[in-house]
Amino acid sequence: MKTSLDYLPEAKRQELERVLEILFRAFDEATRTRTAPHRQGRILKVVLFGSYARGDWVADPVGGYTSDYDLLVVVSSDELTDVTEYWMEADRRLQQAYEVAHQLTAPAHFIVHSLGDVNRQLVKGRPFFVDIIRDGVLLHQSDEAEFARPEKLSSAEAYAEAKGNFDEWFGRSESALKGARFYISENEQKDAAFLLHQTTERLYHCVLLTQTLYSSKSHNLNFLRSQAERVAPEIIPAWPRGSKFERRTWELVRRAYVEARFSRSYAINAEELAWLADRAEDLRARVERSCHDYLALIAKGAQG
Repeated sequence: MKTSLDYLPEAKRQELERVLEILFRAFDEATRTRTAPHRQGRILKVVLFGSYARGDWVADPVGGYTSDYDLLVVVSSDELTDVTEYWMEADRRLQQAYEVAHQLTAPAHFIVHSLGDVNRQLVKGRPFFVDIIRDGVLLHQSDEAEFARPEKLSSAEAYAEAKGNFDEWFGRSESALKGARFYISENEQKDAAFLLHQTTERLYHCVLLTQTLYSSKSHNLNFLRSQAERVAPEIIPAWPRGSKFERRTWELVRRAYVEARFSRSYAINAEELAWLADRAEDLRARVERSCHDYLALIAKGAQG
């Protein structure tokens, strides 16, 4: 694992320092009022992974695509990984730093695992975690605790698990899209929007669980899209980002998980729903091709 960011422009290094500052401050506030032992909880390591760790990030203002900062936050206990209890405020502040304060030129997303869990994943040979340890950049370390030595998952085991994940999650995406189409035909906009969110979420989980054997338990489409597009760039064109309509309508489906169910003020029209349904169909086709190609590739190793 690398420990230097010297390959990044100074402005990017400063932004990552800002990201760390936000994470640590929000975590400190979340744990300060807790009773022992949670008050003694610590962030042990922070690892930058993905395109900014590899050095192949993308910034395309015209097309609207920008690589995200991806971070693995390693904490001292499994209890501290609870998003609702400890990390929602950090996520909100990072989103605000990018969208409102413009302190960041790229969105910042993070996943949280205990050191014990990361080491269990490494011993099991989970590709997602193995890749982070191989390609990541250590941004923070509070002690000398080391990651476990990564093991290699057998080709047969990897294929069986990946194929099972694809069958389950692609099938679940199809049922959600079928439901969305039904509610569109019934002019039930909120139910249609919610199921389009579920279609999109399930397709991103499908990519991640098929091709990395890992996906976080998140409903945040911005985060899931970032993670899935990092793994399978060929699905990026499913969601154009160039126009205000495209960005606004994406926001409508992103917000639908909560607001389409619980907010009386949430509104979406027939044109927006039709566009979202077409985009979901396109994403579905791209995910199917990407995962089939990946499964065909690893099947050769499993048969050998």
